[in-house]
Order: sequence, then C-alpha cells, then structure tokens
Amino acid sequence: MSRVFRWAVLAGVLVLGGGWASAQEAQVEAQGFPGWLVDWEPVEVNPVFEGAGGEAWDAKIRERGWIRREDDGLYRLWYTGYNEDRSPNRFLGHATSPDGMTWTRDPRNPINTEHWIEDMFVLRQGDLYYMFAEGKDDVAHLLVSRDGIDWTRQGPLDVRLTDGEPIPPGPYGTPTVLVKDGIWHLFYERGDQGVWLAKSTDLRVWTNVQDDPVIPLGPEPYDQTAVALNQIIEVDGVYYGIYHANAHRPWRDWTTCLARSTDLIHWEKFAGNPIIADNRSSGIFVEEPDGWVLYTMHPDVRRFQSAGSREEADRP
Repeated sequence: MSRVFRWAVLAGVLVLGGGWASAQEAQVEAQGFPGWLVDWEPVEVNPVFEGAGGEAWDAKIRERGWIRREDDGLYRLWYTGYNEDRSPNRFLGHATSPDGMTWTRDPRNPINTEHWIEDMFVLRQGDLYYMFAEGKDDVAHLLVSRDGIDWTRQGPLDVRLTDGEPIPPGPYGTPTVLVKDGIWHLFYERGDQGVWLAKSTDLRVWTNVQDDPVIPLGPEPYDQTAVALNQIIEVDGVYYGIYHANAHRPWRDWTTCLARSTDLIHWEKFAGNPIIADNRSSGIFVEEPDGWVLYTMHPDVRRFQSAGSREEADRP
C-alpha cells in the first residue's frame, strides 16, 4: 500500500493522485507531528557509509553511530566497527564528510581499542565532547574528549531507582541524553523492553524519575517486542523522539519510529509508525542550513530527505 493511500485510509478519506495529500496532512497535524518530520525518502546514493568488508577491522558496522555537523560545516561520524574473524570486540571508528554524503575514514582508525564502544550518543558542551555508549554486556558508560578523537573513559553510569538504590543488575543500554535547564536527562533501555528516564546534575549519579518505563512496548504490533530511543529533538516547544522498534521474536526487520512529548515523561507514539521500515534502524536527525535530514545507522548508514512540506522542512 502506498504511503499516500495508507494515510488517506487512516484519515477516513480516500484521496486519489500523488503528492502530499490533504487527508495525510490533516491526520498528521491533528496528532501533532509536523508533516516534514514523518515522511522521508532515501537519497539516490545509498548507503552513504558501510562496513569496509574483507579483512578490515571494520568489515562490518552495527548499532547506532552518531553524526554531528560542526560549526564549520564539517560532518563527523563516530561508528562501531567489528570483524569477528579478528576480534570479538567492538571498536570505535571515525569518519568525516564535507557534505554528509561522501565519507572518508580517519587514517588513525580505530581511534579507541581500549574499551568496548557501540551504540553511541555524542554531544558537545563547551570545550568537551561527551560520548554516552554501550560497553561490554550492554552496560552504559561515559567517555569524554576535547577533540572527538582521544577519548577518556569515565566509567559506567551510576543509575539509581527513585528511592536511591541501584537499578537491578543487568544490561542498560542505548543511552540517549538531553540537557535542559542545566539538568542532564538520560534515556536508557533494559533489554530493549522499554525506555526509562533518569536525571543528573553532576554526571555522577542518575536517578529515575519513575521506576516504570516512560516509553513502554506496544500496544501496536510494530513495537511489541522491542523499543530503544535514539535521539530527542525539540521543535516549537515539543520534544520528538526517534526510536527503533521490533515486532518479532526473535528480533528481525528493525524499524524506525517516532513519538512526541511535552514533558519528557508522557509520550505519544505516531499513529503512522514506522516512518522507516525495510530493516533500517538506529535513526538520528541532523540539522542542516536548509532543514533536517534523517540518517539510519543499522546495518549501514543511509540518508533520507523530507518528502513532506518543503516549507516546513526548511524551517530551523
């Protein structure tokens, strides 16, 4: 079923013809999701980055990588590379691009072999880069760098229940961070069985805002077996979270989905999820001078441009 037809059905109106149908716009806007944020089309040249293959240390790449567009326009990609014929470990790679399309691997790669690093989230605050990533056994940890190349591990994240006790042993991964009004907000998953939220003012202790997930599984089939939040962006006072999800057990055919919130605790999932299917996941948004673009990271890096309202898509 085409996306236009599917949305017309959802809106209760059948609209013939191509383009961004009025019924589609009405349904999307009624739910509070901008049209440019939910309808994406791949660029002609995809994937834009993938595993090197052969005997390379990064023969394959996996999980969420991170793309940042620096103030000078340079795109930087941090990614997880591995080659299980050489090592069971997951190493950190770095690549750059002048346009977000054509990428050059860093000759210093892998830039970190001391620690297991995958599924990373990178942000810059002042003169420092902060990398929140999964370590071995899916335990979230923090690394800090001044240049994005030399990273110093700070240790695993100390996450506590609302009563101050440590969270139960086990994996807690896909760390996603938002800094708001001087408070660090950490979103994390536990076995992909929901997304929890913890806060910190010192990056040392993180305390749950509640001990139940803020983004649970389901109830729709597309995310009934797995959810993990990749990124949050704020647009016009509303938070939009892009997450990856699964409908199957054992997991296969990952998808990219959206949810929205006004308080970071209560989330509404987009009725048209998933926004990207075809086993493409670990998506993130990158803001460019002409608007936002979307990258999916697993199992390779693919770029998408908005197929919604161009006027909306060009808004900062």
